[in-house]
This record gives sequence, C-alpha cells and structure tokens, in this order.
Amino acid sequence: MKTFLVWTMLAAGTLATQSAWAALNILACEPEWGALSRELGGDKINVYVATTALQDPHHIEARPSLIARARSADLVVCTGAELEVGWMPLLQSQSGNPKIQRGRPGYFEAAQYVSMLEIPERLDRAQGDVHPGGNPHIQLDPRNIARVVVALTERMTQLDAAEADGYRARSKSFLDRWQQAIARWEKEAAPLRGVPIVVYHKNLTYLENWLGLRLLGTLEPKPGLPPTSAQLSSLLAQLQKNPARAVVRAAYNEPRAAEWLSEQAKIPAVMLPFTVGGTEKAKDLFGLFDDTIARLLAIVK
Repeated sequence: MKTFLVWTMLAAGTLATQSAWAALNILACEPEWGALSRELGGDKINVYVATTALQDPHHIEARPSLIARARSADLVVCTGAELEVGWMPLLQSQSGNPKIQRGRPGYFEAAQYVSMLEIPERLDRAQGDVHPGGNPHIQLDPRNIARVVVALTERMTQLDAAEADGYRARSKSFLDRWQQAIARWEKEAAPLRGVPIVVYHKNLTYLENWLGLRLLGTLEPKPGLPPTSAQLSSLLAQLQKNPARAVVRAAYNEPRAAEWLSEQAKIPAVMLPFTVGGTEKAKDLFGLFDDTIARLLAIVK
C-alpha cells in the first residue's frame, strides 16, 4: 500500500510538472509567422511551420503530416486574405480540432490587422488569381509586422494566461528593436525611392509601397498565370522605351523567365528571400529585411 501511494504521488508530481511546463503548440502557415511566434513565445511555445520559403504559399498540399500537426495545435497563425484558401480549410476540417476553426481564438489571420493594398473594385476570375480582400503578401512591409505583433501577443495571452507577462515582455523587447531597425532600413534604402523594376508576380507590392519602388510590369500576364512568350516579348519592347533597373523575383518563383528578360534587356535579375529562410542570410525577421535591402541596393550602386 505504501509503495502504491509513493508511485501515485510521484505520478501526480510528474503531471503537475508537465502541466507547469506545457507549451502552446503553434502551427504557422508561413515562415514569417513562425519566426514571429518564436520571438514572442520564446521557449514557452512549440512552433511548426507548414511551408518553406521555396514553396508558393498559394499551392500547398494538405498532406497527412500537416493534418496531424493541425490536430494537435492550440493556435494556427496564417496570413489570411485567402492566401491559404486552397489548403487551410481542408486542414481545419480534417483535423477535427475545434480550437483552430475559423472564428475561434485558436485561429489567427495576420491580414486582419493591417491596411490591405490592391483591393479589387470588382471580382473577375478572368483577371487571374485575384484576392477579394486585397493583396495578401503583407509581410514585406515591416510596419505590418509591428501591427501584427500587438494582435498576436494578445491572442497568445488569451490562450495562455499563465504566461501573459512573458509574452508581453518579449513583445515589448521585440518592438523596441524592430522600430529601431525600421528607422535604419528606411535610411539605408533611401536610394531605392523611384527606382523602376519589373517583378515576376505581384507579391512584392507592400515592399514597393514601403520603399517607393516603381513597378513597370510583371512577368506573369495575369496573377497566378505562368509567364508566356508573348508577355515577355511585350515587356522587352516596353523596357526598350522605358528601362527598368532590375527584374525582381521571390526565392520560390521559377527563375528562367526572369533570367531571359534580364539577359535580353541587359538589366540585373535579383532574387529576394521573400520570407524567412529564402536566403542564407534571411535566418530570422531581421535578417529577412537586412538581406532584402542589401540585394536591392546592389542594383543602384
């Protein structure tokens, strides 16, 4: 009997310890939100990122391993604005996890907390992959990251009240460093204002708006449609009259069309990390913007 009581007490103590150290399980849809979650949660959370910087976040397979991650998640952090419309609803339904369903505290969309750009005046699928709520690629304006920090911190404290002070302290520390970094990036990037560029897909809109880059055209004839010979020839003719300084693409965009236009127009082809992990130097959110601005500045030197 004494032995049984001892084992019962040990088991109870172990469960109490595990409960005290229980971490918030977060499933991040994109690398930027995984990185931000780690900044705010530290060692009090577990983070799994559903995609990599070399994947197009529009087109992800809801594979069994992702469904399993969704099943055990306390919080899903996505961009929203229909960026994940092709796969996140399937993860939610197949997981059977009530905590992460739309409208529940365990489902968070970053796009709800920023000012969206390129909201279409009318919806017409003939115009390509048009997002009704606006351009969803919000992460390349660091001011948007700062807005999301405030909302995500409060959501994490709502789900894990015992760690609320820790989340808020880490949030304040991050925002202090982030605002200083924004000021530095804006000073460094001043020579980019007004610089004309061509892009692969309209996924750099928030970066262009923040830095004052001037968009001349896209390699895609319509959003989401691969570059065609006709589109590339038309762009080349346009650039002969109104030159761009570079052809810019994200790490996940296929490089051949950009390289062809670069060679024909005799302008640099620039690959940007687009998100955390897109290049060797973009290891975290600070590195993402450090490397992005450095790569863009190389075209104006």
